[in-house]
Amino acid sequence: MAALAVANPFWSADHGIATWFHERLTPVFVSVLGAFTEFGSAEWIGVILFALVLFFAWKRWWPSLVTLVVAVPGGMLLNEWLKLIVHRHRPFVDGPFVDWSGYSFASGHTIGATLLYGQLLLFILPALKTRHLRLLSIFSAVFLVLLVGFSRIALGAHFLTDVLAAIIFGIVWLMLCMVLRKPIRRRNLQPEIIIPLASPGEALLAPVVAETHPGPTLEA
Repeated sequence: MAALAVANPFWSADHGIATWFHERLTPVFVSVLGAFTEFGSAEWIGVILFALVLFFAWKRWWPSLVTLVVAVPGGMLLNEWLKLIVHRHRPFVDGPFVDWSGYSFASGHTIGATLLYGQLLLFILPALKTRHLRLLSIFSAVFLVLLVGFSRIALGAHFLTDVLAAIIFGIVWLMLCMVLRKPIRRRNLQPEIIIPLASPGEALLAPVVAETHPGPTLEA
């Protein structure tokens, strides 16, 4: 993977796109792109996660809370580990609008947006009853992810392949979290409880479907 990212087969397209945007950056354009990129910033994601964790804890939706924490911060931490392994440098480190630190592959802002908005989409989709609302939710999540990815490329913070890799890694990680959540949900559906019989000294061990509130329904 490191060899693929460093000896990039898409080097020409990567550098051509990065250079095209870099030559056209203006203070106004940078300000607009900076507003777009905030939707994938660690600060913004942290605020949203904090609010969701408090809400899920208040509702006692523990499986959903665990899924959220593993999917979003967990995936972002893995991406930081990937950056250290690959060691790909940023497209630009000099210029009036360039102030980037760290490594480039894969885009942290983009994978953060993919994980956060993707996981929120998985939480709310089963609760939406109409096709119109489902399509609107899907479009909104995809739009936010692409907007963040575009801003990172245009600002010169990442190559196109950095952004595409972040989106792919984010989707794969969300799918893995969905698969791993299935056994947890099944174990919580039918707990067994002891029901005393009328006759003294006898009891019946019977499966009873208890009404639990694990959180928003997630078809995983």
